[in-house]
Amino acid sequence: MANETSNGASPSLTILAQYMKDLSFEVPGAPRSLQARDRAPDININVNVNANPLSESDFDVVLSLNAEAKDGDKILFHCELVYGGVFRITGFPQEHMLPILFIECPRLIFPFARQIIADATRNGGFPPLMIDPIDFAQMFTQRMAEEQQRSQTAN
Repeated sequence: MANETSNGASPSLTILAQYMKDLSFEVPGAPRSLQARDRAPDININVNVNANPLSESDFDVVLSLNAEAKDGDKILFHCELVYGGVFRITGFPQEHMLPILFIECPRLIFPFARQIIADATRNGGFPPLMIDPIDFAQMFTQRMAEEQQRSQTAN
């Protein structure tokens, strides 16, 4: 009974839909950038998570991934993916909602976004870029600390 809310319903997190909102893959120096090189390229990956309510229980969680590979100052490829999921979240205490939206939901859709990036880089003529697992809990903690610092600075 400890997992039930006051109305008797168990907490529930359901993925209603997953979608690719935007995908861009650019190889500005092709075909020269596809040639073998002596060293591995420098790869920079940026990740961002946003969440927006669609109704009282439904939320749109969007994972934005940007990956760029460079050889010196030359861009080998640039990949941008905006991947979303629509989640129905019911029965959780209000204080758990932000961690669910910014940790658990992106953790559930990340493997799909990771596969899309790997396929895009492979289809673009490069070895598949397999992004390491992301610690969304650490990202969330850092984001909350930054927002708290901003609010203290504003006061």
